[in-house]
Amino acid sequence: MNTSSLPIRLAALSSLSLALLAPLAVQAQNLAIVNGKPVPKARVESLMTQVLRSGQQQRTPELEQQVRDEAVLREILSQEAERRGLVQSPVYKEQMELARQSILIRELITDFQKKSPVSDAEVLAEYNKAKAQAGDKEYHARHILVDSEEEAKALIAKIKGGTPFVEAAKASSKDSGSAPQGGDLGWATPSSFVPEFGKAMAALQKGQMTETPVQSSFGWHIIQLDETRDAQLPAIEEVKPQIVQQLTQQKLAQFREDLRLKAKTDYKFGPAPAPAQ
Repeated sequence: MNTSSLPIRLAALSSLSLALLAPLAVQAQNLAIVNGKPVPKARVESLMTQVLRSGQQQRTPELEQQVRDEAVLREILSQEAERRGLVQSPVYKEQMELARQSILIRELITDFQKKSPVSDAEVLAEYNKAKAQAGDKEYHARHILVDSEEEAKALIAKIKGGTPFVEAAKASSKDSGSAPQGGDLGWATPSSFVPEFGKAMAALQKGQMTETPVQSSFGWHIIQLDETRDAQLPAIEEVKPQIVQQLTQQKLAQFREDLRLKAKTDYKFGPAPAPAQ
């Protein structure tokens, strides 16, 4: 046996094996080949991520088949669009630029949130701030809401004359949420209401009614305090997800504003929208 040719034979066999395995490796990475162009499996996973992100569907064999079908059909349709020269159309180019920006902005936001997470210390500080604003007492109050001060004064006189507050609220209050329950607002802190209402309510004693109407942006109120109790605030663990979400949005808004202020541009932005009440 000529051992001198053995390395050459082994090298040839190795090259042949790699040549035979190469198509299999490519095939393992692709879902299909459409008119000579591969549809990578990674694209299928990207489509699946988009579908699952909506939260309306769960990953099932049926859904996986639908997504695979969609990935291949998209390739067929996009190839036809390219064959017709639609990639040169102004509308396509404009939409592609908007899509490029949207994807980049989404990645920027993801990167920012990953590098600037909300800490437990920030959550605790926000929780303590909310507790301080809420106060240490909760109030169980009723109210009657009307359009004019004269109407409110007339109702106060009527209630003092013997008409039960509950009946007056059912008959006259324009607050459709509380009127059917006799004006009942449930348990709440003063900070839960507009300032004028919260201040007037907190000044009352148990069983007392406002002697004069209280004006707010909603109209004129007559307030009766039924009971008070120590504030029953939820534990921090219960509200942590909401606090994290709120602080995340605040950080993101500040990030956007900082970038806007640092940018060199001749464009003049309009006034910032008023914060939601």
